[in-house]
Amino acid sequence: MMIALSGSMPPTEQVRDQIRGLIVSGQLAAGERLPSVRQLAKDLDLAPGTVAKAYKSLEVEGFLTARTGGTRVSRSATTTAQPVLAAARQLVDASTQAGTSLDEAIRILRAVWPRQEVSSVEPDTHVDPAGGDAS
Repeated sequence: MMIALSGSMPPTEQVRDQIRGLIVSGQLAAGERLPSVRQLAKDLDLAPGTVAKAYKSLEVEGFLTARTGGTRVSRSATTTAQPVLAAARQLVDASTQAGTSLDEAIRILRAVWPRQEVSSVEPDTHVDPAGGDAS
C-alpha cells in the first residue's frame, strides 16, 4: 500500500483520502487487511493517533472494519465505475501537463459539478427552468 504525504492538508485527511482512493479504485480489495495503526504510523513517520483517526473515519464511512486480528477493507466497500476512473485519470494527466494543482483541480470540479435540485419544493409547485414559479 503506497501512501505519500505532501501538501498543506492535515496528515489525518491525507491518509484517509488516500486509503479511500485505493479502495474505490480497486487497488485495495474487499476483505484485504491493512497495516496496523502502529506500523503505518511508523512507515509514514506519524503519531499513531493520526493514523487511528483516519482508520476510524473510514470505518464510520463504511470503508473499513476493525476487528481483533486487524483492520480490513469492508466487504460492502464499493469500487468506482471504470468510466469514472478513466475520466479521473485523464483529468490528472491534463492537469499535470497544464501545471494545475490538485487543490485547483478540485475547485474546478466543484465549480462544474451539477447542482442537485432543492427537494423542498412543494409537490404542487412547478418551477420552470428560468427560475420562476410556473404554477
